[in-house]
Amino acid sequence: MKDVAERFINYCRMDSQSTDADVIPSTKEQFKIAELLRDELLEMGASNVRLDAEHAYVYAEIPANTEKPVPAVGFISHFDTSPAVPASGVTPVRRVYEGGDLDIGEGCVLTQKDFPRLADFVGKELITTDGRTLLGADDKAGVAEIMDAAARLLADPSIKHGKVCIGFTPDEEVGHGADLFDVEGFGADYAYTVDGGWLGEIEYENFNAANATLKVQGRSTHPGAAKGSMKNALLMWAEFQALLPAGENPMYTEGYEGFYHPDEIHGACDAVTVDYIIRDHDREKFEAKKLFFKNAAAFMNEKYGAGSFTVDMADSYYNMREMIEPHMEVVEIAKRAMRNCGIEPRTSPIRGGTDGARLSYMGLPCPNICTGGFGFHSRFEFIPTFALTEVSNIILEIIRLSAE
Repeated sequence: MKDVAERFINYCRMDSQSTDADVIPSTKEQFKIAELLRDELLEMGASNVRLDAEHAYVYAEIPANTEKPVPAVGFISHFDTSPAVPASGVTPVRRVYEGGDLDIGEGCVLTQKDFPRLADFVGKELITTDGRTLLGADDKAGVAEIMDAAARLLADPSIKHGKVCIGFTPDEEVGHGADLFDVEGFGADYAYTVDGGWLGEIEYENFNAANATLKVQGRSTHPGAAKGSMKNALLMWAEFQALLPAGENPMYTEGYEGFYHPDEIHGACDAVTVDYIIRDHDREKFEAKKLFFKNAAAFMNEKYGAGSFTVDMADSYYNMREMIEPHMEVVEIAKRAMRNCGIEPRTSPIRGGTDGARLSYMGLPCPNICTGGFGFHSRFEFIPTFALTEVSNIILEIIRLSAE
């Protein structure tokens, strides 16, 4: 049987970075890891293994080996990696952490100031990048942990369990991982995305999210004769931005606090386009934020004329808590499993989204559990090697408890 760390490193070496595109998967490289996962599932003896040949979703099952009726439990991870930093030519490095600052190469230094949990790993092996790329623990750690647990379960029939459903998705990092997920065909009564951070995390709350594109139409004239005629769209946008609460910005918020975030800007004096994301855990506050944003644009139109500011806004996903609360036993099973494995569970709100949030609204209650990794979406990404085994153990314990 393959070692879970070896599985993980092998997956990390495969380029499966996603990108913004109108197709799923957004990159052809994602097919390669999808095909590998299909082949490995077939090799270990999983049942009903299938690859969506057009969209690269991978599904499999492990049939129940207990006669009593028990729920079918699922585990889901995404194999794409973030487009935020380079992800081609990933070279994972295994090294024992001896304390202090850790220079991993290319000017990248892991410090205990930036990663306080490093102090817990002195004398432990870490898997890091070489400083040139991200690692891919988000979420190839989750993929490797699910695959390891599946292989162990298939090799040990003494573990009694109901039907176990396995799913791997493309394009989660660009917001499309759940778009074409076959919930009915997946066949689980409830599931867990294995896509969190440090050991013990359980998450069943996330942001309500909207995307907004603000277009500012100015009027460019020669600056030497601009008085009374120029409408500088850059300055008009800056005036709009000043209307938004300064403290409701990602740089100043944490926990349950929401924000407005100007994520990308294009333009010049004549016209500006700014992409925003709007987030809040509380649905009423979320709706209020969206209304405030639109009212700010309307106010600016009163000043600069109709059509100077236009807003195109659409909701992206909602807080999964609304869908999980009627099924809190799913969260309690995960907590019990962690405690049984010697890990203290810790619930916290996700300051972002997850495939599990969207799947929960598609009829599949799906909280999120840890992978054990840190520093996602960066060259500083790392994971303690032992965490891969610990999460595999947690998955097996969830399976066992679900059959009680």
